[in-house]
Amino acid sequence: MHSAVPPGRSLLVTTTPLLIDAGRNALSAANSEADGSSLPRQVWAERRRLMETQRAQFGPDGPRSLLRNRVFSAGLFTFYAGARLFGLDRRGRRNALDVRLVTRSISFPDLPQSFDGYRILHLSDTHLDCLPELATVAAGLLAGIEVDLLALTGDIHGHHRASVAASIGPLAELIKGVRVKDRRLAVLGNHDPAHMAEALEGLGFDVLLNESTVLSRRDEHIVVTGLDDVHRFFTSNALGALSRSAGGFRIALVHSAEVADHASAAGYALDLCGHTHGGQICLPSGRPIVTHLLRCRHASGGFWREGNMVGYTSRGLGVGDIPLRFNSRGEIVVMTLRQSVQAN
Repeated sequence: MHSAVPPGRSLLVTTTPLLIDAGRNALSAANSEADGSSLPRQVWAERRRLMETQRAQFGPDGPRSLLRNRVFSAGLFTFYAGARLFGLDRRGRRNALDVRLVTRSISFPDLPQSFDGYRILHLSDTHLDCLPELATVAAGLLAGIEVDLLALTGDIHGHHRASVAASIGPLAELIKGVRVKDRRLAVLGNHDPAHMAEALEGLGFDVLLNESTVLSRRDEHIVVTGLDDVHRFFTSNALGALSRSAGGFRIALVHSAEVADHASAAGYALDLCGHTHGGQICLPSGRPIVTHLLRCRHASGGFWREGNMVGYTSRGLGVGDIPLRFNSRGEIVVMTLRQSVQAN
């Protein structure tokens, strides 16, 4: 049974696939690693681009048909047409622009002392090519903010026919007023093409592609592992990255929470994700109608638990194919890591 918070950790809130032969070869190649080391960037990029051309998704449970996506998209655009017909699209657009800055604190008894009070700005699912005005709104919320780490958990892009510049340009505007004392780290999402990695590096991000990096303070450190998207572009190198990271306090950055069980089993303390948009179109109770999680579905939004690991799934800043939100606000999250909860 999954619960919101694991013992000893406290929160303080301030389809049968159709796959052509090339697709099988791509998946087979991506899963065949001779020595278990991180794939060189060029090899990763070639495999990723080949997977992008396939008529299937590749998840932790194997190849997935894109039929589910097509059915969902058809239903979504039918809903959008109805919203426009009845004049609800204006309200939905206002909702999409009504983003909030959320602050969260979470305690970990095993957090290194030097990282007590460490602040992480968690951005996810910006999709700013879909609703560029969001950049101006969100930039106002972030102006002058200071954090230790900026963590971007994928889906920077939205429409696959749009140029990467259409999403990277507004992202640069969004974060220009943020002071980051340590690092800018990013992972890719299922909407991000392979060349998004290079574009993000141009903005000063270190893009983690199934690999880990070490953050040091004085003589202590924490490890951050970032995975390429596991919803559509999963390879076994993702699980290899989780299992071979250095010991100590570890954080996973993954676009989708669909490998949360693997991260927990590998001993990670915190898993930061996105992907679901918190449902984006939700029931009046706030319950998502669709989350696009095919595994670990309890991790659809906010804090959740998997074994001894705490996770947080951002409801995302942006919107997907239609620029509307109902009963689900977009968010930017500032999370403070503590050894123990401190009351305000």
